[in-house]
Amino acid sequence: MSQNDLILLNQLLEQRLSSAESESDPSEFFELFSAEQLLKDEDLSYEELETGLIDSGGDGGIDGFYFFVNGTLFCEDLDLSTFKKNIELKVVLLQAKTSSGFSEDAMDRFTSATRELFNLNCPVKELRKVYHKDLLLKVEQFREAYLAFTSRFPSLKFLYGYSAKATEAHPNVKRKVNIIHETLKKAISPVAFEFVFLDASKLLSLARETPSTTHKLPLAESPISTGQEGFVCLVPLRSFFEFVKDDQGRLRSHLFEGNVRDYQGNVEVNKEIRQTLESVTPEDFWWLNNGISMLCSNASLSGKVLTIEDPEIVNGLQTSREIFEVLTRRASTEEKRHLLVRVIKPQDESSRDRIIKATNSQTAIPPASLRATDKIHRDIEEFLLPRGWFYDRRKNFYKNSGKPAKKIVSIPFLAQSVIACALREPANARARPSTLIKDDAAYTRIFDPSYPLDLYYKALVIGKTCETYLKSGKCREFKEHANNLRFYVATLVVLRLCEVPKPSISAIAALDLASLTEGVVVASKDVYRAYKSLGGNDQVAKGNELEKKLLANHAKKCVKGFRKNAKTK
Repeated sequence: MSQNDLILLNQLLEQRLSSAESESDPSEFFELFSAEQLLKDEDLSYEELETGLIDSGGDGGIDGFYFFVNGTLFCEDLDLSTFKKNIELKVVLLQAKTSSGFSEDAMDRFTSATRELFNLNCPVKELRKVYHKDLLLKVEQFREAYLAFTSRFPSLKFLYGYSAKATEAHPNVKRKVNIIHETLKKAISPVAFEFVFLDASKLLSLARETPSTTHKLPLAESPISTGQEGFVCLVPLRSFFEFVKDDQGRLRSHLFEGNVRDYQGNVEVNKEIRQTLESVTPEDFWWLNNGISMLCSNASLSGKVLTIEDPEIVNGLQTSREIFEVLTRRASTEEKRHLLVRVIKPQDESSRDRIIKATNSQTAIPPASLRATDKIHRDIEEFLLPRGWFYDRRKNFYKNSGKPAKKIVSIPFLAQSVIACALREPANARARPSTLIKDDAAYTRIFDPSYPLDLYYKALVIGKTCETYLKSGKCREFKEHANNLRFYVATLVVLRLCEVPKPSISAIAALDLASLTEGVVVASKDVYRAYKSLGGNDQVAKGNELEKKLLANHAKKCVKGFRKNAKTK
């Protein structure tokens, strides 16, 4: 490999770090960059990538830990009961070092961590003096999920990635891959294993890759097309199977970002779809199924092949998933039936959202499930753009457009910021990040169309300012507990800026944030003091006692302030 690759890699990292407007030091940014390349096929957002990075110190050499269930990144409130069969578990471990070579010591640390972390007979609590608490929490979550799925015989894969600013790995380093593999097999079996050395050349190659946006869909017959840009097609089931399958044989999850519901598992409607697919009947499949609705940015026909740019399946996830599952288990060439597919190019975003809602109105769907298509989210996106923020209501749209990671905000993060700042419920914001969006009642309290758009802007800025300060490393203790503290600090900052026990929505929307940074510094100290007094751990952050204590203390200060003001008058 040429030394030029090292020069180009360093130049790329400098450019990326500068454009990201990040306060991370080069080594921390290299960890994020390495995780992004190692997990290129998973199409994770910056926010999701950061959740898997382990703070330095006591990490056992592990800089990143990611765990997937059927392609879904594990989060603390992921409902494992929704995964019914064909369970695929994947663990990704990353070491990212800015050194100029791959070391045997780093490989030995991989081996040691594998031996201790994945030995199910060794309680996690016995490893607390050796490993960082965040790493142990992720390991514990993996163990619990793995054991919960044992009766369903899940497939398990481990992917190890070692990233360095190096030209190549020495043979003495490479030979230790087998030692890691053998150590893993002694701990867990059966298990699939893969090890990747991310040298400068490999990192550059992965960084240059962009998700394919154009896909070809072979048709059974020429489609019906009206004057508007759209096609009604009969597609062989085997062609659709190949369309939704990636090069690794997995379902292309990014095709379903616009679908208003996730896969529902072994529910009655999916059982019926599966039975239809597995049965031999005189009827073609499209006679018995409503088919698929797909949006795109462009579509062109050549013979009986439709070339589709930016395909997005907005209705038909359940059918698509069942087709994928059934044809994965048997040769797709044996399948002679067809699927009805509608391919539509919307004229604009509002048209796109209307199509998504209309095509999903045939079945009972909770109103909150249409959240990303609600007018309020388009309004928030448009309101934030001129203020320098990019609202990622279409996952990774702005990431793929090259916008700074620091300025991209997800729907879940905004929801957490609003529930902390406006609804004064930091415990819910910390403990139930996914549930906030899925639960209808919680969702309508957060994204109320009657709220002024400035409320979302102020909550976002406050939430990001708190997160940035706590993770900056200016106080080591704050950084270590940043994930537990950030929404409590946001709540307290708002209360103090408003100077009342229960500020109104309009008062929060009208806040002057000129003294925000100073307020965050002071509030962080007070929240940390109360947090530690109650035990200073994840259970404290997810419980209600810390929230009650902070709200009560603020209310008392407000009462004292009222009395003091009354005496001076």
